[in-house]
Amino acid sequence: MKKNDNTIESDNREGEKDLCKEIINGIACREDLYQFFGHNDHSINKIHFSEVSQICKDKPCQLGIDEAGRGPVLGPMVYGISYAPLSQKQLLVDLGCADSKSLTEKKRDEIFDDICKHKDNIGWAIEVISPNVIANNMYRRTKISLNEISMISATNLIQEAIEAGVNVAEIYVDTVGKPESYQTRLKSIFPSIKIIVAKKADATYPIVSAASICAKVSRDHAIRAWRFREDDGIETEYGSGYPNDPVTKNWLSMNVDQVFGFPQLVRFSWSTAEQILESKALTVEWEKTEETFNEQKILKFFAKSPTKSSNVHTKKHPFFTERCLSNTNVL
Repeated sequence: MKKNDNTIESDNREGEKDLCKEIINGIACREDLYQFFGHNDHSINKIHFSEVSQICKDKPCQLGIDEAGRGPVLGPMVYGISYAPLSQKQLLVDLGCADSKSLTEKKRDEIFDDICKHKDNIGWAIEVISPNVIANNMYRRTKISLNEISMISATNLIQEAIEAGVNVAEIYVDTVGKPESYQTRLKSIFPSIKIIVAKKADATYPIVSAASICAKVSRDHAIRAWRFREDDGIETEYGSGYPNDPVTKNWLSMNVDQVFGFPQLVRFSWSTAEQILESKALTVEWEKTEETFNEQKILKFFAKSPTKSSNVHTKKHPFFTERCLSNTNVL
């Protein structure tokens, strides 16, 4: 059966998307994160799913979604999900799941390890979105915003959890953009599932808090384990990675190449990075494309219509006569 143009375009996008992702297994505890992030290609997204337990396949589950690293100019943005049977809501509270930003790093690490230990009742997954992918999407001719990147990641993680066998009955999401429009979008994709999208959901719903912790701990290890392919001698004291951090700004100024720009750790599309490139990198002047005078224009195949008062019959161009094409008034 012949595919239409929309199907072909969709297939092409899927193929392009797959080239930018790598699915990795083998994270059983926090100690595995450093090795996981230290030995992989930083130019593509990385996805990890914990093994789905039988109880999460058999019992109705709640699923939470949150991210870490949305604002920094350095490093990946990590989207995380966590899921657990509805009957295990108290377990998340007992583990201390709360907004990751309100917890100390030590406490987040402890809770993450506890989540991994309770693998029979709690599952989780992350997508580590490369700085490279973020910048390239924002520089495309048809720009893909950070909100859109976020929503695509969240939707894909939900879909992949369902395909892996998780019996998802309820979804709770910490919003990006307007909660109402985001919720409507997810509801149109997953119409049979209860969905709540809300501001500060990570502080309201423990299942979202668990996702927040998985995302935050993973991003912290991604930054620590980052290996620069550009130069082994690059200084790794780059501060928090946020644009307003003086240490981060200084690191950016000290590690810009006049021709190639920044290492892959940097999101080129952030204004902080762009300003430093403008002041320290070489200016690129693009030559104008030479016009080709022998290029045919489509108007060449059409003759001018005679005026209404004229009885002159205009001969059809050979392009139409050779193909037995004639005028029509009905579409």
